[in-house]
Amino acid sequence: MDNQAGILYIVATPIGNLQDISQRALTILATVDRIAAEDTRHSGILLSHYGIKKPLLALHDHNEQQKADSLVERLQQGENIALISDAGTPLISDPGFHLVRQCRQAGIKVVPIPGACAAITALCAAGIASDRFCFEGFLPAKSKARRDKFELLKAEPRTLIFYESTHRILDSLQDMQNVLGNTRYVVLARELTKTWESIHGDSIENLLAWLQQDDNRTKGEMVLIVEGQSAVEESEFSTDAIKALELISQELPLKKAAAIVAELYGYKKNALYQFGLAHFKAG
Repeated sequence: MDNQAGILYIVATPIGNLQDISQRALTILATVDRIAAEDTRHSGILLSHYGIKKPLLALHDHNEQQKADSLVERLQQGENIALISDAGTPLISDPGFHLVRQCRQAGIKVVPIPGACAAITALCAAGIASDRFCFEGFLPAKSKARRDKFELLKAEPRTLIFYESTHRILDSLQDMQNVLGNTRYVVLARELTKTWESIHGDSIENLLAWLQQDDNRTKGEMVLIVEGQSAVEESEFSTDAIKALELISQELPLKKAAAIVAELYGYKKNALYQFGLAHFKAG
């Protein structure tokens, strides 16, 4: 490590609410020599809000490999540089990988400044298993590629996390339904930390119907949290367990009914909940 070289700081920024930034991040942004931003105009709003005036340069998907060399040279000459994306943690479905790898290969210190990440923010509020998960980033733009992706992940037992855009959310969910079936439980987290934040979970079939009821529900930045393939198949539920779930759900919310039946019969409550969503109306 060259003691005369500068430091590259990877600084997480808010995903919506400008207050969701750490004091450490603000200190770093205010003291570095320059800031590399995915979109200088967009990032200028955040920096202006906190009265930070630093030279900005654009680092995005189309110029990163070309810009990385010159940034490494600046760092080697002793400059400290902060890397930020439009929102959230850089490199997580955002530019920065090539720069960070070149810095590490050149012996330049890379320091992460943690903060907001849409995937983790959505996961912690989804009510889906969070002990093991796969982050898959943005889904492919073409339907066939999306279906191929879902086929590869169909039997994945871990929770799946995707990013999706407002223009493709309905098509992506329909492709997901075609491959994963009607009953897989999915949470759609939209506009996180913003004024119109919503977090809505249901079976794929019901979630699609819910979105189609109101165009506003398909607008904004979106994260999809998809429950992994359950180890318990529908055919493995006993007749008594299914009957108990149906009766109890007429008196209690389905989630509570599923928890009770899971305790009585030794099944997973999420699998029972999915079964109930698909086969009868909850109370």
